[in-house]
Amino acid sequence: MSGFSPDWLALREPADHAARDAGLVSTLARALPPRMRAVDLGCGTGSNLRALAPHLGPRQDWVLADHDPALLAAAKTRLAAWAERAEDAEDGLILHRGGVRITVRLRALDLAADPAAALAERPDLVTAAALFDLASEAWIATVARAVAGAGAVFYTALTYDGQENWTPPHPADAAVHAAFLAHQAGDKGFGPAAGPGATEALTQAFRGHGYAVETAASPWRLGADAAALLRPLAEGTARAAQETGRVAAAEAAAWMAMRQAPGTEAVIGHRDLLAVPVRGETAPA
Repeated sequence: MSGFSPDWLALREPADHAARDAGLVSTLARALPPRMRAVDLGCGTGSNLRALAPHLGPRQDWVLADHDPALLAAAKTRLAAWAERAEDAEDGLILHRGGVRITVRLRALDLAADPAAALAERPDLVTAAALFDLASEAWIATVARAVAGAGAVFYTALTYDGQENWTPPHPADAAVHAAFLAHQAGDKGFGPAAGPGATEALTQAFRGHGYAVETAASPWRLGADAAALLRPLAEGTARAAQETGRVAAAEAAAWMAMRQAPGTEAVIGHRDLLAVPVRGETAPA
């Protein structure tokens, strides 16, 4: 899949954590046992664990799976710094924070080829963040089938929903946004990306396996205090729009310059999703 740098993931982490729907996280916590096993698909630097672990049970065993060894190395460093106490383990870490003991194992896996490879130990939870809008509907169906086969709860956060509102307005807003959506539909390593249709694809796939599905909005709300994130976000959006050929270079540059100026604010839409197997009703994998 397309790579993401540790620096970019660090920039977006505070916005990601603030955006998550708290009610859905609470429902997730009630659906899991006090001692639980989780698999994080496309884990990046471990932000999803840092967001969820404080809300889950006192004994947690996580497998963090990503295709990029550099991101896994950054995850190990950042998780150790996040914990109150961290111990090296043979293939990861043992973390202690807020009375919770978290075993972390790091796995370099080609999830695009075989997402089920990370689920061999039948986890209680399969989770991801900011991933499925980059994936194809076929890959989403494969993940849902693998999760259902394991009988696991599924939770994903921050799936882009295509809604954006940048202020103050700019004449190129509509053109840049349309071009950005067209760019997002390209292949990011998992086949033609579902983009804003990913949450609906996930919903239908899991309902097809007998899961109860709930979704909630989790928009980024970026104001003056998020200028460090807004600048690279505007740059990436303008670059993607220009690459489609639907927006001229000068128009994209003018839009980006305004979006990087003081006073810019943005609401970027995402959705979180929780899918829980209904006892006795899960369809065959």
